[in-house]
Amino acid sequence: MTQTLLLLPGDGIGPEVAAAAVRVAQAVAPDLLIQTDLVGGSAYDAHGTPLSDDTLKRAKASDAVLLGAVGGPKWTDVPRDKRPEMGLLRLRKELDVFANLRPAFCFPALAEASSLKHEMVEGLDIMIVRELTGGVYFGEPRGIDTDENGVRRGYETSVYTAPEVERITRVAMDIARGRGGRLTSVDKSNVMESGLFWRQEVTAVHAKEGEGVALSHMLADACAMELVRKPKQFDVILADNLFGDILSDAAAMLTGSIGMLPSASIGAPGTPGLFEPVHGSAPDIAGQGFANPSAMILSLAMALRWSLGRVEAADKVRDAVARALDSGARTRDLGGSLSTEDMCNAILAGL
Repeated sequence: MTQTLLLLPGDGIGPEVAAAAVRVAQAVAPDLLIQTDLVGGSAYDAHGTPLSDDTLKRAKASDAVLLGAVGGPKWTDVPRDKRPEMGLLRLRKELDVFANLRPAFCFPALAEASSLKHEMVEGLDIMIVRELTGGVYFGEPRGIDTDENGVRRGYETSVYTAPEVERITRVAMDIARGRGGRLTSVDKSNVMESGLFWRQEVTAVHAKEGEGVALSHMLADACAMELVRKPKQFDVILADNLFGDILSDAAAMLTGSIGMLPSASIGAPGTPGLFEPVHGSAPDIAGQGFANPSAMILSLAMALRWSLGRVEAADKVRDAVARALDSGARTRDLGGSLSTEDMCNAILAGL
C-alpha cells in the first residue's frame, strides 16, 4: 500500500525548510505520497483557525505528519485560542502523540561549534523522552482571574494519572534497551506532589517491566546543571511535559546549533507520528533563504524510521547530513555562508 506523508510547512522559515525536506524525501522514498496542508498562522489567515477540522482529519488518516514551524509576531494580537501555537497543541492532543523524542546528537564535524569544550561534546548522543499530552500544559483548572481579595492571579495545574506515566515510562525503557540501557528519570519530587507521584510511578513500572534497563532518578534542576557539566553521562532522559520542554532545549545547544535538531512525537503503534524540527519559526530570518534545513531533513529521517518503517532510508538521510557537514557545508548558524538551497544540495550530494 502507498504510504502517505502529510506535510504542514506552517509559518516563518517552515515553508523554506519544508521544501528542502520534500526534495530529500523524493530522492530516498520516491513512492511516498506527500500531501500538503496548512497549520498555525497560515491556517488562521486562510480559515480563521490554526488547525481546521479537515486538516486534522487528513492528519489522522496519514501514515506520518511532518511539520515545519508555527507562530510569529504577525499573530500576536489574535485571540489566545486562535494563536498559531494552539493549532500545534491541538494536533498533538488529537493525534495522542504522548511521547516526544528529542535526540541531542553532536555530529563529529560540529564538535567545535558547541558552546562547551570539544572533549565535552564529541560523541554526545542523548535521547530525551518527554511526556507530551499531560502535566502543567494541559492540567485543569487554569486561567487568569482575580481572587476573593481582588488580587489578580495566573495559575495552571500539574496533573498526571498513573496510565499516563506508565505508558511514557514504557517507551523510554524500550528506547533505553536499544541504546546503552541507562534511563534517568527527572522530576521535582522534593517540592511537587505531582513530581513525587511521577517518581513513584516510574519506579513501580520499572520494578515490574524494567529488565535490561538501569534506572536512576535526578531532580530537574540538578539535571540541568549536569547537562552542562558532564553531558555524556546521560543515555536516555525521561521527563514530564514541563521539564522535558526545558531540558531538551538546553541539551539542543550542546550540539552546536538548534538548527540541527529534529524531534519525533509518537503514540500507540499504528497511529501517525508527528515530526518537526525544534528550531521554531525564526521570523527574524524568514524569507531570506538562509535557514538551515538540516533539522527538518533529520525530522524526515525520524518519520521514515519511527512511523513509516523505512529504517534503511532513514539511515541514508542521516548519513548524508553527516557527509555534507564533513565536506564543510555550513549555513550561517553554523558559521558558514550556504543558503537553504545550497545546504539541501550538499545533503543530496551526500546521498
